[in-house]
Amino acid sequence: MSCNYADGLSPYEDKGVLGIPEKFNSAEDVEQKCTQLADWIRNSRHVVVHTGAGISTTAGIPDFRGPKGVWTLEKKGMKPDINISFNDAVPTKTHMALKKLVDDGYIRYIVSQNIDGLHLKTGVLREHLAELHGNMFIEQCNTCDRQYVRKSATTTVGQKCLEINCPRQQISGRACRGKLCDTILDWEDNLPDCDLKMAELHSSVADLNICLGTTLQIVPSGNLPLSCKKFGGKLVIINLQPTKHDKKADLIINTYVDDVLAKIMKQLGLEIPEYDSNIDPTKFDNGNDKNKILEWTIRKSYINDAQNLYDIYCKNKRRKVMKKYKKQKSNDEVIDLTSDGEDDN
Repeated sequence: MSCNYADGLSPYEDKGVLGIPEKFNSAEDVEQKCTQLADWIRNSRHVVVHTGAGISTTAGIPDFRGPKGVWTLEKKGMKPDINISFNDAVPTKTHMALKKLVDDGYIRYIVSQNIDGLHLKTGVLREHLAELHGNMFIEQCNTCDRQYVRKSATTTVGQKCLEINCPRQQISGRACRGKLCDTILDWEDNLPDCDLKMAELHSSVADLNICLGTTLQIVPSGNLPLSCKKFGGKLVIINLQPTKHDKKADLIINTYVDDVLAKIMKQLGLEIPEYDSNIDPTKFDNGNDKNKILEWTIRKSYINDAQNLYDIYCKNKRRKVMKKYKKQKSNDEVIDLTSDGEDDN
């Protein structure tokens, strides 16, 4: 439950701007904007989706900064009425639509701030997913750094040792001797190196970054979608509340993410699949073999492939984009390519 997760974190004062009122576009505007977005997705070479807590609310998992979010209500001394167990939660229409769009090649990568494991439960492959704040269903060895899928959500947060032996065997046949730990970050913890590297590379390579259900307040996660702007890419934000980067977006849709994904899928001629427990890694049946466990490690080859894409599409391109926007001095508003502490990579 997200409330239990929140309770397990260290005390922290600055939880961002809370309880911003939600706003909705008219049905006509939503239809028009979804048509535009579907066209961009259809014609883009590298689409990356950035997901936040807002995509999991219809699964019964409260968000954090919405009008009824965990942090918003906590400030009032209250807790959300609806708070399903992470073990019982199943992927939403948005999660399943994203899985289908990845499978069919429309989306190349997903960058998630969520720890609920719902992307994992769709069956999306590790090579297409970065989880920047951890996953309740993933544990990591404190010696070899390999990650493994859990059958149930961890009860700890803050990368604590679970006193479970790492199942990995070395080439020599010797056991790893490491211990497994939860992967959930506390407030001041560093983001996981491999997930962050993959997220940075794909976000830069993208010619279309789409943000779903996030106010983009947490850094560095919230700044990653801006990376494509350095190289001429588009930024789309779909959220019920205003976000930190609305002024830099090429398209903003204020409505429910499930409704947007349903319209996008229809325009692309695709069906949203139902959740299938048979492809959910958390439901993997290892029989009587307790050592048979699914690995969830980002392989070096994934990073190398992403780096190669960056070298192809982004090297030397920033200079050309900067020259393009310098020529637009007569415009009232020029896109700022160097704000928010972004470096040149």
